[in-house]
Formats: sequence, structure tokens, C-alpha cells
Amino acid sequence: MSVRFEIDGHIAWITLDRPEALNAIDPESHSALVAAWERFRDDDGLWAAVLTGAGRKAFCAGVDLKRMGEFYQSVPAGRRVEVWNRVPGIGGITRNLEVGKPVIAAINGLCLGGGLELALACDIRLASSNATFGLPEVRWAIIPGQGGTQRLPRSVPPAVALEMILTGETIDARRAATIGLVNQVYPLSRLRKEAQRMAETIVAYPARVVQAALAAVRGGLSLPLADGLRLEQELADPLRDSTDNREARTAFREKRQPRWTGG
Repeated sequence: MSVRFEIDGHIAWITLDRPEALNAIDPESHSALVAAWERFRDDDGLWAAVLTGAGRKAFCAGVDLKRMGEFYQSVPAGRRVEVWNRVPGIGGITRNLEVGKPVIAAINGLCLGGGLELALACDIRLASSNATFGLPEVRWAIIPGQGGTQRLPRSVPPAVALEMILTGETIDARRAATIGLVNQVYPLSRLRKEAQRMAETIVAYPARVVQAALAAVRGGLSLPLADGLRLEQELADPLRDSTDNREARTAFREKRQPRWTGG
């Protein structure tokens, strides 16, 4: 299998498993990723996911240029925009596939091209100290086409995004953290443990609340502030009458840990 799907309690671990190809995405791994994200989305018992790459060298070095080139050419040139605008993007969550649950990228090693675009589609990014980031598409006479030109300027200062996109040059993990591209940097030996710890922290809270917060942030980013504030209230107000909210207030008064029920 080019993609592994493992369950640990309420957490799904999704692993690109082509280490011999630096976990580059080919048509088979693309299809497997789409299936993995749909499985995660549709399983009510899974509340967070961690995406990573097999081995020590790469999270994902991008698309398999030869195999994906053939994949793109299988659609007539005049219809490619139409087709790609209505099906999941490369790696699934880069376009047209919303899972509505938090996804953490545990970035181990190379994170280039489509691999960086896949990481940008995740909600939180943790990196190993040996990680390298870049969008080298200009070197192949193309531009990032799986969200790179849109998500990178929303994640880091636009001038920095343009520097990366227009030069095709890479940056190391330290600079990625400095510009806000990744949340934290860890030694490679600690990366999986830290990603697990963060995922466990998230799933310790009611899934309904976490998903509402995620929807408020993600939805609000594309709205004017006034509309975002209205969206926030639409998502926040029902939670104020929930069983879990009442339990949280009771637990606070009684100085104990809340016992969530999902209500």
C-alpha cells in the first residue's frame, strides 16, 4: 500500500508510504489519499488526524513527475481546468475535499512542491529539524497548481511567499518556523511523539466543540470581518446550551476534570 491508515483511539495516522520515491505522489497514492481522507471524514469515532511520510528523508517530495505527467495528459487540455475544479486535488485535501476535522502535518524531511501544498492544506504543521520546504515549480516551467499560490500567502507574509514561489528556492526548518510556516520544530526522533501529544490534547475536548472552532476559523478566513463575526456567533451560540458546556461549568465549580458526553 502506498498510504497507511492506522487508528489510535480517536486519532487517525495517515502515512505516505513510498520512501524509496521520497513519498512522491503518484496516481495510486493520490487515489489512496483521497480514500483515506474520506474514511477519516466519515468515521464519527475519529476526531483528529496526523499526516506524515514514511522513513527519515521525506514527508513528501512532491508529485511523481513522470507518472503524474501521464495522469494529467489523460485529460484533454481543453477540459483539464473543468475536471480539476470539481474533483479532489492532488493528495485529496488540497482542493474540493473538506474533512471538517483537525489535521496535523508531521513533516519529516523534504516537503517540496505538491508535498508542501499538501502540508499547507493541514491545520497545524510540526516539522523535524532536518525538514526542507519549497515550491520549485518554476524550474519546470509551471506554477504551483494545488493551492500553493493561494495558501502560502495566507500562511506567511505575501512577500516571503512570492520569494519562495518566484525563485523556487528552498528554506530550512528554522526559517519556516520564523515566518510562521510551521508551528514547532523538533528533533526527528521526537516528531512523531510530539504530533501524537498534540493530537491527544485536541481529542481530549468534545469533538463537536473542536469542529465548530475549526469551522469558524476556516470559514472566517474567506469572509470580511463583519461576516466572520456573524459566522462565529452562529457556531458558538448552540454550544452555550450544550450538555458539555453545563458539565464544564459544574466541573469548574467542583474543582474536578469535566466528564464529556458529546452532548
